[in-house]
Amino acid sequence: MSRLIFNRKISRILCSIRGQVNSLSSCRSLSSLALLPDTHRMLRQTIRDFTDQELKPIAAKLDKQETYPKEQIKKLGELGMMAVEVPEALGGSGLNCLAYAIGMEEISRGCASTGVIVSVNNSLYTSPLMGFGTDAQLEKWVKPFSNGDRVGCFALSEPGNGSDAGAASTTAKDMGDHWLLNGSKMWITNGYEAEAAIVFATTEKSLKHKGISAFLVPKPTAGLTLGKKEDKLGIRASSTCQLIFEDCKIPKENILGSPGQGFKVAMKTLDGGRIGIAAQALGIGQAALDCALEYSGKRDAFGAPIAKLQAIQMKLADMELRLESARLLTWQAAMLKDAGQPYTKSAAMAKLAASEAATFISHQAIQVLGGMGYVTDMPAERHYRDARITEIYEGTSEIMRLVIAINLLKEHQIM
Repeated sequence: MSRLIFNRKISRILCSIRGQVNSLSSCRSLSSLALLPDTHRMLRQTIRDFTDQELKPIAAKLDKQETYPKEQIKKLGELGMMAVEVPEALGGSGLNCLAYAIGMEEISRGCASTGVIVSVNNSLYTSPLMGFGTDAQLEKWVKPFSNGDRVGCFALSEPGNGSDAGAASTTAKDMGDHWLLNGSKMWITNGYEAEAAIVFATTEKSLKHKGISAFLVPKPTAGLTLGKKEDKLGIRASSTCQLIFEDCKIPKENILGSPGQGFKVAMKTLDGGRIGIAAQALGIGQAALDCALEYSGKRDAFGAPIAKLQAIQMKLADMELRLESARLLTWQAAMLKDAGQPYTKSAAMAKLAASEAATFISHQAIQVLGGMGYVTDMPAERHYRDARITEIYEGTSEIMRLVIAINLLKEHQIM
């Protein structure tokens, strides 16, 4: 398929989807979860074709060489996947969260590293700007980051705090005509390539989490340096590093939201981000299951393909069960978000189910492949390495269980 024809095809699909976003947002029946609208299925097929052509053939090389997929990110921007829920007026696709989750799964099925790069720009960078930014901030900080030319990042975690997001030691001091940032941020995805960061810093320590504010920081800028690129187990084609602030001057107008609103910005952002990571985990899990299915149909043992052995069939059944269950939870969370309904618990359930499913499925895939699953000749070991992080970032599995339990108890008026 030529590039021109491909772009025309995706344009027709996007236009068709935009017309159904509002009606889809109000659908919450079981049938809407089990069967996607035609337009969303067309979007899934289009991104699947792109993934098979552009990402899957180079994923192993990107992983081994730790190479940022710049060209592929640009193409995904042209397809509208770098700013899915951003309005067309700001350069985005103007679609909904369900479309985002569908696209994220397909991208991550081919390359989990590319998936997390896309996820950060959508969920953690453009999303909080759309929720809390002024019109001037949207023009400056969203529009140029919608087409794949630039990506942003999200700086919340620190060397001394991870799950305790309210314990930010990075500070922002009001100097009258500017803010002065000091401190460091840890585990920042897209840290090397990002041209802007949303940074969370304490502006009033006595107020604890209510004294945290969010700031828009251009990269590069004086007073901001990058730490070493982390040598990671998985998602190795995406960069992860520290951001170090030493008397970094930030214009007064670069505060996102109001002073003291940073914790709210962060928590709301992470709720939506968990849907993106759930979708990434689904893609990894699907890729691992596909690998196991293909191998089990070709590998002969005892005179027949191992797929005919009940021991293998039991594994495949458990893998499919967990994957489909997690997918429905993810779509449900996305549809609740689209409908403007509370979705914090649903997003946590989706992220927990999908990440643990990805880890389980990739583990079982290696068992199905045996020795071949342990070597880099096959992608099973990469899926296994990539899956592990989905249980850690944007809320560990332990934190997800706490979020689910707290919301459940509130629903039943026990807390």
